[in-house]
Amino acid sequence: MKLTVQDLNSFYGPAHILFDIALEVGEGEVVALLGRNGAGKSTTFRSIVGLVAQRSGRILFEGRDVSARPTHEIVRSGLGYVPEERRIFTDLTVEENLEVGRQPKRANAPYWTREKLFALFPNLSEMRNRPGGRMSGGEQQMLTIARTLMGNPSLVLLDEPSEGLSPKIVEQMVDAIRTMKREGVSIVVSEQNLHFARLISDRAYIIERGRICFGGTMAELDARPDIRDAHLSL
Repeated sequence: MKLTVQDLNSFYGPAHILFDIALEVGEGEVVALLGRNGAGKSTTFRSIVGLVAQRSGRILFEGRDVSARPTHEIVRSGLGYVPEERRIFTDLTVEENLEVGRQPKRANAPYWTREKLFALFPNLSEMRNRPGGRMSGGEQQMLTIARTLMGNPSLVLLDEPSEGLSPKIVEQMVDAIRTMKREGVSIVVSEQNLHFARLISDRAYIIERGRICFGGTMAELDARPDIRDAHLSL
């Protein structure tokens, strides 16, 4: 398995947020973590990359236990994280933002160059010298993903990549994620948008109130409208 999370419990101060989270991501697989706002999706991602300290449980990345490692070491080992807030450098140009994310080539992951990323996100190619602060939300989302790929990760956590984007940009995001998968990147996508998840995902987990309440293929989820409606309907 590319990523294995076992019995993960995480807290914000005294508040217990994640309860015995368990999930797996295979090589070259796209897995969706579905749930409503506040269900625990972002906290799960932040716990995996070490931004939220877990009290118990194990996180195995490519067979290595990274549970107690600091965030910068986890990221340097090839686990990429695209936060919901994007966090681009607004005063730097597109090309400068990409250079900030550059890491050496890895033996077990695709190698991304600026030109390869401009082919993945043509919108960015047209604004190479534009400061990040003068880009739309969708363009900033593309830039954040591209900057993460400059680190040549073998697995990427994408936190709410379709949120707030226009339908046209969402279509481009679907194409980009499918291309990333073909290139050999394993991906975990946290989403509320079930339609978007169906277009890109092999399997899905549903999280509610910090607990995993479903795990299976997208077809298995579609065959359980009771679970879908109970945990994903607004």
